[in-house]
Amino acid sequence: MKHLKASLLFFVVVVAVTTQPVQAQKTPESLGWKVGTQAYSFRMFTLEEALRKADSIGIKYVEGFPGQKIGAGIEGNLSFDMPASKRDSVLQLLKTKGIQMLSYGVVTPRTEPEWRQLFEFVKGMGLKQFVSEPEPQFIPLVSQLADQYQINVAFHNHPRPSRYWSPDTLIKYTAGFSKRLGACADIGHFIRSGLDPIASLKKLEGRILELHMKDLHEKPSAEYTAFQMSLPAPGQPRPQLAAGATRPQAPAGPHDVPWGTGISNIKGVLEELKRQNFKGPMFAEYEYNWMTNAPEIGQSVKYVSEVVSKMK
Repeated sequence: MKHLKASLLFFVVVVAVTTQPVQAQKTPESLGWKVGTQAYSFRMFTLEEALRKADSIGIKYVEGFPGQKIGAGIEGNLSFDMPASKRDSVLQLLKTKGIQMLSYGVVTPRTEPEWRQLFEFVKGMGLKQFVSEPEPQFIPLVSQLADQYQINVAFHNHPRPSRYWSPDTLIKYTAGFSKRLGACADIGHFIRSGLDPIASLKKLEGRILELHMKDLHEKPSAEYTAFQMSLPAPGQPRPQLAAGATRPQAPAGPHDVPWGTGISNIKGVLEELKRQNFKGPMFAEYEYNWMTNAPEIGQSVKYVSEVVSKMK
């Protein structure tokens, strides 16, 4: 009888344990994140070669870079003024490589016809958004076109003194316009501008459309910051040099390292994005070791999966 009771108890315990719901391991995709690369990371190569490199490290999402030669027998660059026939060839190239283009940029037209042409190109490519740094006088037009085409425009934060280096300026310039105007939050450029990336993301909560992810090897030096601040603000001419004078060389600034090995606190960035319930693409924009950076980009993308798998 005792043996029977013990057996029954063991059976109940086993059933209770084995019938507990199993929690699926979190992945970037389960959070709504699409982790890819900005094709600018491979700017020394054609788009066709960039797609091949991306595929070799398991990346299936890219952001198009306007200045990149296309390759694969397709003439010219990935410019938004290409004819529809060439655009279709690019789409076929992406399909053949099994890689999806999710965004495009950084691209900033200077005239109204160019802005309209850009939106037509983005629509024709089947993209939901692109990255830009519009001049203020065009923001009403960009807002109107964003709603008309149902395409998001992600304002990018190049380092100061660029116009949108601070989240505050983006919020200021887009106030009262379409909700489709948001942010392409560049983590490395926040640091180059002396900003805390997580605090910057908090300011942009609800506005982040995508990210350019960078982990930097160090914070900017005083010399680097002083040089950046000596550059003319957007719309301002560069000062004339005296006869025989040369412009000072930019000091070496922080450079990219694999995510999780630098000072950008990528783990904290990812945790903040999860807190915000961010859903969208994040692209590696790896501006270092230009000829051989594919393994470092692959390591970075894997780091995201490692961090996410341990999230609660």
